[in-house]
Amino acid sequence: MENYIGQLLSVDRFRDYAPNGLQVEGREEISIIATAVTASLAAIDAALAVGADALLVHHGYFWKNEAPAIRGTKKARIARLLNNDLNLFGYHLPLDAHAELGNNATLGALLGLTPTGRFAEQDMGWLGELAVPQTFAQFAATVESALGRTPLAIGDSDRLIRNVAWCTGGAQGYFHEAATRDIDCFITGEASEFVTHLARETGIAYLGAGHHATERGGIRALGDHLTHAFGLTVHHLDIPNPV
Repeated sequence: MENYIGQLLSVDRFRDYAPNGLQVEGREEISIIATAVTASLAAIDAALAVGADALLVHHGYFWKNEAPAIRGTKKARIARLLNNDLNLFGYHLPLDAHAELGNNATLGALLGLTPTGRFAEQDMGWLGELAVPQTFAQFAATVESALGRTPLAIGDSDRLIRNVAWCTGGAQGYFHEAATRDIDCFITGEASEFVTHLARETGIAYLGAGHHATERGGIRALGDHLTHAFGLTVHHLDIPNPV
C-alpha cells in the first residue's frame, strides 16, 4: 500500500518537512484503515476503537525542526501506536498538491471554484474562479456553510469576488505572492498580523478559514480512493479542532 500511495501522490517530487509514507510500522496485514487530519492521541484512540490496522494522516510525526527525543506527548503517541501494532502513514505536501485528491483540489471543488492555474513554490498555491461572482460577504458565507465554521474575513463586504487564490493550512505567507496576481480574494487556513495590512493596502479580500477545516478534504478523499482501489474498510475520523 505504501508504494501505491507513494506513486499515486508522487511523493518523490516534493521537498517536504517530514517523511511521507510509513512513519511508524505496525502489523503487516491491513484491511481496516482510519483517516484523520492529524495523528493526535485522540485520533489514535479513535482509530483503535474502530479496529483499524493503519491510521493515515496529513500531519504525522518527525518534522524537520522538532526535537528528536521521544518524550512527553510524543512518547505517549508513539507508545500507543507500538503497543497496539497500529501502522501510521503520513502524507503532507503531496496531499496538499494532488490534482484530484489533494486538500487544495477538494477545497476548490467544495467552494465551486474552477481551477485556472498554480503559483508559489512546488505549485502549492491554486488559482481559480467562481462561475457566478459573489460579494465578499456572500462568499464568506459560502465558505462558512461549506466548512462548518466562521472564517476570519478581512476586506470590503461589498467587493465582488470572482478570481480567487487559495492554499490550505498555514499558508498565509503565500498571500504576498498571491497579491501580485489578478485576484479578488485569498483563502488559507490561518492568519498572521501582517495579513490585515496587506489586505487593506492591496484591496484583496482575505479569508482565514481554519487550518484543520481547510485540510479535511484530502485525507478523506485518499481514504475513499483506497476503498475503491483495494476494497478496504475506511473510517474517517474528524477530531474537532477550532484552529
